[in-house]
Amino acid sequence: MAESPFAMQPYQGIPTFGRRPLSSDARDSDVAILGIPYDGATSYRSGARFGPRSIREASLLLWGYNNVLQVAPFDALRIIDAGDVDVVPPDQQATQDAIAVAARRILDAGAKVIALGGDHSVTLPLLRAQAALNGPLAVVHFDSHPDTWDAEFGGQRYSHGTTFRRAIEEGLIDTSAYFQVGIRGPTAGPEDYADARRLGARMITIDEAMSRGMPAVAEEIARVIGTKPTYLSLDIDAVDPAFAPGTGTPEPGGLTSYQMLQLVRGTVGLAIVGADLVEVAPPYDHAQITSILAANLIFEMLSVLALRRHPPR
Repeated sequence: MAESPFAMQPYQGIPTFGRRPLSSDARDSDVAILGIPYDGATSYRSGARFGPRSIREASLLLWGYNNVLQVAPFDALRIIDAGDVDVVPPDQQATQDAIAVAARRILDAGAKVIALGGDHSVTLPLLRAQAALNGPLAVVHFDSHPDTWDAEFGGQRYSHGTTFRRAIEEGLIDTSAYFQVGIRGPTAGPEDYADARRLGARMITIDEAMSRGMPAVAEEIARVIGTKPTYLSLDIDAVDPAFAPGTGTPEPGGLTSYQMLQLVRGTVGLAIVGADLVEVAPPYDHAQITSILAANLIFEMLSVLALRRHPPR
């Protein structure tokens, strides 16, 4: 039997995600980790282009077994690290096209994509690639912001704050099964939240989530979505900056690390077709705590996928 890659110390070796093999060929794989080092659509602090590299480095602390979900995803799934999309920093459209091509290549090979952002604009081309294969998707969107603004930066229709409005307009999201969880913070006015709800989002603000508790939130999501093909999009700023300071648009009063772990674990049983984790900005991180959390959240996503493929007896 080959020696486990986790026999190596965390500070040794080349940091692919979870020490998975680096490969551009997703055939014979179940999941491909895809880095998208792009932050040209941010509205405040840039730095998320360094997110994929930092998350990979933090992933070397993942020893392989999930004690809560009782599964070893690196054993249960054939996982590769597919490297990074060749982004174009000054050209958002060229970058979106490159993301969609890279994601579709993996999907066409029969593997799922878990993407490491990058800012939240990268989710739109990922949803395009997924919807081309699966049709309109149920979406579970963890965030402090709705990201359903019509335009930013003098009328520009594409930024990290317009992603989900564009996705809804393009018919990529099944709005009968679209959840936003963790929304909070000041906005320009009441219409910001009203617009998101009018577009079809079931918005669970941080106040509602804290009042009801994470298990109840997860139960509602599972009940409404049922067996629909589902996409997870996790903006790390859903987590309070006390636990995840390394992000571009931090909002106080968010989820704790544990609550975020609870919510991701609560997606067990959903028909997840893909996922992303975005907005990790290492230049604003302290002691890598944001990247460490992000790596563990990806590990939880992989564990959820592993249980879907290999349910407990």
